[in-house]
Amino acid sequence: MVKLEESKISFIGGGNMAAAIIGGLLAKGTKKDNICVSEPWEVNRDKMAALGVRTTTSNVEAAQDADVVILAVKPQVAKGVCQELGGSWASRSSLPVVVSIAAGITLVSLVDWFKGADGRTPHAVRVMPNTPALYGEGASGLFASSDVTEDEKTLVTGLLSSFSKATEWVDKEELIDVVTGLSGSGPAYFFAMVEHLIASATSLGLSEEQATRLAIQTCFGAGKMLVESSDSPAQLRKNVTSPNGTTQAALESFEASGFKEIVDKAVKAATSRGEELGKILGQ
Repeated sequence: MVKLEESKISFIGGGNMAAAIIGGLLAKGTKKDNICVSEPWEVNRDKMAALGVRTTTSNVEAAQDADVVILAVKPQVAKGVCQELGGSWASRSSLPVVVSIAAGITLVSLVDWFKGADGRTPHAVRVMPNTPALYGEGASGLFASSDVTEDEKTLVTGLLSSFSKATEWVDKEELIDVVTGLSGSGPAYFFAMVEHLIASATSLGLSEEQATRLAIQTCFGAGKMLVESSDSPAQLRKNVTSPNGTTQAALESFEASGFKEIVDKAVKAATSRGEELGKILGQ
C-alpha cells in the first residue's frame, strides 16, 4: 500500500474545504509536488499555488497519475466532472481511489458516472466533513463502496485525520445523511445559539461587544470541557446545575419550550433534506 505521505493526491475543485485538507496534508508530511489541484477560477487557483502545490485548469491533467482523487466540486457539476474523468482513464492500468465530499451525491451515482468505456469503475468513498475542518477541528463521517479494501480505508482515514479530530466510518450509506444533520450542519446550530445569547444579554443591558466576548468564550470553554473531560455531556450539564439555582431555572425554561423536540426536529429536517438532495442531484 502506498503511504499517505508518498501518495499522489489530486483535488478536483480548489475551494475552502480543499484548502483545509491540503493544509492538513502538508502538516502531516505530504510533499507539495505530490498534490495537484484543478480549479477553473483564477482567484482560487492562486490561493492553492500560494500553498506551494501544483495547479491546473484541467481535471484530466490533475488526476491522470493520482493515487487518490478528491472530488471537491459543487454537487450540481459533479456528474459532468465524473464522466470526464472516467472517460480519460481507459489507458490506466489501475484506477485511483475516489474520495467524494460533494454533498448529497450517492455512491451509486458516482460509480455510474465514473464508468468508462471499458466498464471499470474506481473504488469510492463518500465523506461528509464540516467547516471546522478549516481550523483543523473537523468532524467527518465516511461510507465506502463494498470493493474498497482495508488498506484503502486506512489510507483515507489517514487523509481525513489530517483535518478531522473525529473520523467515523458508518456501515450504511443513509447514515451519511444523519451525519449531515448532526455534524455537517451542526456548527450552524451553535452559531445560531450564540447569536441568540448575545441578543438576549444585550436586551438586558450588556453592551453588544461585552455580550459577544462572553458568549464566544463560554461556547469555546464548554466545547473544550466536552473534549477534555471524561464525563458525558449529560453529566457535565448536571455538574453545572445547582439545585434551585440560576442554571436550573434556565434549563426548566428550555424544557417548557420543548427544547428537546426543537433539536430533534432540526436534526431530522437536515437529515431529510440530505436524502432529498441525494435523489435530486443523483439523476
